[in-house]
Amino acid sequence: MADLKINLSEKDIPQKWYNVASDLPFKLPPPINPGTGKPLEKKDLRQIFPLSLIEQEMSEERWIEIPDEVTDILRIWRPTTLKRAVHLEKALKTKCRIYYKDESASPTGSHKTNTAIAQVYYNKKEGIKRLTTETGAGQWGSALSFACNIFGLKCRVYMVKVSYEQKPFRKSLMRMWQAEVVASPSTLTESGKKILKEDPNCQGSLGIAISEAVEDAAKDKATNYCLGSVLNHVLLHQTVIGLEAKKQLALAGETPDFLVGCVGGGSNFGGLIHPFVKDKLKKDSLRIIAVEPFACPSLTRGKYEYDFGDTASLTPLIKMFTLGHNFIPAGIHAGGLRYHGCSPLISALHDKKIIEARAYNQLDVFEAAVLFAKTEGIVPAPETAHAIKAVIEIAKSEKQGKCIVFNFSGHGFLDLASYDKFFNGELKNYSHPLKEIRAALKNLPKI
Repeated sequence: MADLKINLSEKDIPQKWYNVASDLPFKLPPPINPGTGKPLEKKDLRQIFPLSLIEQEMSEERWIEIPDEVTDILRIWRPTTLKRAVHLEKALKTKCRIYYKDESASPTGSHKTNTAIAQVYYNKKEGIKRLTTETGAGQWGSALSFACNIFGLKCRVYMVKVSYEQKPFRKSLMRMWQAEVVASPSTLTESGKKILKEDPNCQGSLGIAISEAVEDAAKDKATNYCLGSVLNHVLLHQTVIGLEAKKQLALAGETPDFLVGCVGGGSNFGGLIHPFVKDKLKKDSLRIIAVEPFACPSLTRGKYEYDFGDTASLTPLIKMFTLGHNFIPAGIHAGGLRYHGCSPLISALHDKKIIEARAYNQLDVFEAAVLFAKTEGIVPAPETAHAIKAVIEIAKSEKQGKCIVFNFSGHGFLDLASYDKFFNGELKNYSHPLKEIRAALKNLPKI
């Protein structure tokens, strides 16, 4: 039996991020400036992003150096361990070998900190004093708050209202690191006021929270906006996950047959799988599976079209699998997966059938999470549990011994109230009505 833990030393922390766009056998559709209808230019983003991140967003270079100042902070928790889930294997009576990359080891408990440190570093370097952002379940808000605290920047987080109410301890964590946390939609922005005027009881969405954070940042030259997923530079920073995993699998003498991750915007999934995409292009037997909730099924039920990244139509247009920027999903407890669209990179891979996508119901996902906690001793975040559900299904269906690797994107120690509701029978399944999805898709912009 292989080692249960495959560890690396500090010298194995990646020194460069990997840009998968350089090795794709096709060109990504360019982002569009909605005002001109033409491909986005660097100057179009200068109002809310530092030039260094804009250049990374548009780069086609294969490798991009990680600054020493960023690596110094990453050393607090990186490299993370690749673990073999032998107790889960025994419970499933499977011949498959299940490994997970444990990103819950970061100070904030999730993979989000990998990009937060980088984004705040580049903003500080260009003289920015304050950052705004949105957050769903709170993992990204916590990560950016932590990074801003380290580098001495102010931070305001617009937290989707349903999660603001469901997950009070995420707010506590952000406030621990001196961030201001606002329930979205709010009365602090024009886009928030408009939503509340139309629906005073609106529980919010990531699209709405993005609109508020972007509007806030655009008003002040000393303020920039940060995004925790979706964009190319965010997924770029997360490739430390997959680069480390490649080394660890080699040490274990393993070659993955399945790579699995949960998907909302796509950052943890992209971080794991991007360094393996070249392998997939050479070896079609490798299966890469993205997992999302039935309540917000952008990859499995959305359209691959140009759309706004936010509800108020303040952002550039990006081609992605989308449910429509006006789509407001149900209040499932996997708040980090409640985004109307998906990363352009992940969307393009799905459109070209390089990756697959699956969707699951909330109750099935929680059942999988509880089994994992019982067998492996760590409580998954509800988002992470979507990947675990798929892994369990794969392990049950594969009769031959296959190597399954998934990203354990975050722990669920601050989601225990959700688990209590599950145990008490208070959670419900949500499968968004096709009629409502079609209605939201009717409002896609015309390109």
